[in-house]
Amino acid sequence: MNLAAALQTFLIECRELLEEMEHALLEVEQASDKTELVNAIFRAAHTIKGSAGLFGLDHVVSFTHVLESVLDEARCGKLVIADQLVALLLSCGDHIGVMVALVADGQLGADDATTRAGAPLVEALRAYLAPAPLAPADADTDTSAQASWHIAVRFGPDVLKNGMDPLSFIGYLGTLGEIVGIATLADALPPAADMDPECCYLAYHIAFRSSADLSTIEAVFEFVRDDCTLRILAPTSSVADYRHLLQAHSAHAAPIGALLVRSGALTAQQLADAVAPPALPEVAALVDTVETAPGRTPPGTPPKAQENRSIRVDADKLDHLINLVGELIIVSASANLIARRAQIAELHDCASTLATLVETVRDSALQLRMVKIGATFNRFQRVVHDVSREIGKDIVLQVSGVDTELDKTVVERIADPLTHLLRNAMDHGIESAAVRAAGGKPTTGVVRLDAYHDSGSIVITVSDDGGGLKRDRILEKAIERGLVEAGRVMSDSDIYALIFEPGFSTAEQITNLSGRGVGMDVVKRNISALRGSVGVHSEAGHGTTVTVRLPLTLAIIDGFQVGVGKSVFVIPLDMIEECVEFSCEPGHDYTNLRGQVLPFIRLRELFGVDAGAVRRESIVVIKYASQRCGIVVDTLLGEFQAVIKPLAKLFNQVACISGSTILGSGDVALIVDVPALFAAIASKQVHALRAASSPP
Repeated sequence: MNLAAALQTFLIECRELLEEMEHALLEVEQASDKTELVNAIFRAAHTIKGSAGLFGLDHVVSFTHVLESVLDEARCGKLVIADQLVALLLSCGDHIGVMVALVADGQLGADDATTRAGAPLVEALRAYLAPAPLAPADADTDTSAQASWHIAVRFGPDVLKNGMDPLSFIGYLGTLGEIVGIATLADALPPAADMDPECCYLAYHIAFRSSADLSTIEAVFEFVRDDCTLRILAPTSSVADYRHLLQAHSAHAAPIGALLVRSGALTAQQLADAVAPPALPEVAALVDTVETAPGRTPPGTPPKAQENRSIRVDADKLDHLINLVGELIIVSASANLIARRAQIAELHDCASTLATLVETVRDSALQLRMVKIGATFNRFQRVVHDVSREIGKDIVLQVSGVDTELDKTVVERIADPLTHLLRNAMDHGIESAAVRAAGGKPTTGVVRLDAYHDSGSIVITVSDDGGGLKRDRILEKAIERGLVEAGRVMSDSDIYALIFEPGFSTAEQITNLSGRGVGMDVVKRNISALRGSVGVHSEAGHGTTVTVRLPLTLAIIDGFQVGVGKSVFVIPLDMIEECVEFSCEPGHDYTNLRGQVLPFIRLRELFGVDAGAVRRESIVVIKYASQRCGIVVDTLLGEFQAVIKPLAKLFNQVACISGSTILGSGDVALIVDVPALFAAIASKQVHALRAASSPP
């Protein structure tokens, strides 16, 4: 581990700790038992402070120390974490995040801008502390209440090569208590002619007084645990423990013994007894028994690192792996096609086995990119907390479906659209407390986030219990702007969809959040870019629900090949219910499927495929958002693993096509955009109804 890698680990862990702190702060006000949440907030701040000290980030340490002092008061029950303090602590977390971001950009020291930004926060924090002078950073607690520890550490020869400074660990240890004294061992120091300037030969015995626990002291040396030998004797250690320590370092018994007496760990008489040979064999046996007792680490044995079952992998490496798996799928499909043409049984079996293995590798690779959406949902607690106070409304966020998994790329790109939908629901949807009370509603508004899987897609809903959309007002505004012809009959869903038009807004006045007609069109555009769809349902007086449907992955899907003439199309397999033989009355665009009307659309007509009619056609029955329709095709070609390739900009506006894929033959097949297909069928039916109802 080098310094750059260690610093990168610190930055990642620091961001995670800040997220945990923010999540706990947003929950602590409503929690009946605040103890564990307050402890979690304190631990996060304490860990950030400690890790920052290891890298010499003094400005982070000094700011976090004041924050930690306030949290310690709350942990001891001297402060009650209420609304005003929560807002301050959230702001402090944001400030630490800014400093960490600057460190990530290479700025390891404080600058004037961050110092000025942090000064009012420090003053606000100090107001919560007792009038007594604030304890300095190197003495967190009263020395009289501190206990004596003895720390023996021998740094490995490669510590310096790995970019770590042994003195920084000693310096940080001093922030947890008082270093009474240090004995330096030079037994590993070679002659000057044999010294390697890049090797470390340092070994220390440290007398330390602190109220910290064992795990906190061990955490000081976390970044060099694999590169050092560490032994810590607790205040409760027996004389036998110290005797064994001195015997293990007999060549340095004098300076170590003097250090033990100075720190109060041993008296002069106990030291004399400890360095003398045991008078009785039973004493030696007792010492051995103590040292080999369960739970004790034998002297000189480095502590065994706790087994870690997870590793961090750079996202670019995962993306590269998915690209390679995609190429492997294409080659596997080509090998399978060649095997069928060659009609060699052994080759066909080998190709079939290869296809099975490739499918397993594909599923495993895609699973690596799947993340739970709960982390994204939790971030919105802060959005609701801040926005509700900005607009003067009492609003809570309820989330469900936090364990729903989807591709990490989808998660990253859906955060901004969801943020805007939430802000819009709070500003437009939720009424003021007075209006809610007059309508018989609780004064506290509720915004809900939910996620679940449905028909091979992930569905995310953003709903509120507000007053609902004003249907007539939306239609009036659309007519005024020329988006809709006056007198045109429209369904509720079509009218509500107008809010996604660029520049459309029904707000009476402009606020910091809305009213300028920007945002909702960007939401729809971003969701469409993810091959998703968005719909709105509203009920006057009861609220509005925005439903976002997204694909589980943007890389590889299970598809079903269909043929129209010589063209091949791919339909997502998760959306297919069944395939039936085509039958309908002439001139009708629907068929009878077991007593139910099933509308359908012909791919030949939709895409203008120039090919002769075939005797026998098939209908592929697809389902999306609780709706069903049929796709009429010439041939059914079977299942296929489709590696999604984006279309060139020239074809971005082609309706009902979401992408392309490469077949085993090397030909390109187009992937059918099922949501757009449903919209095309609905539009076709509307036009037919209008034509039928218009006067001759």
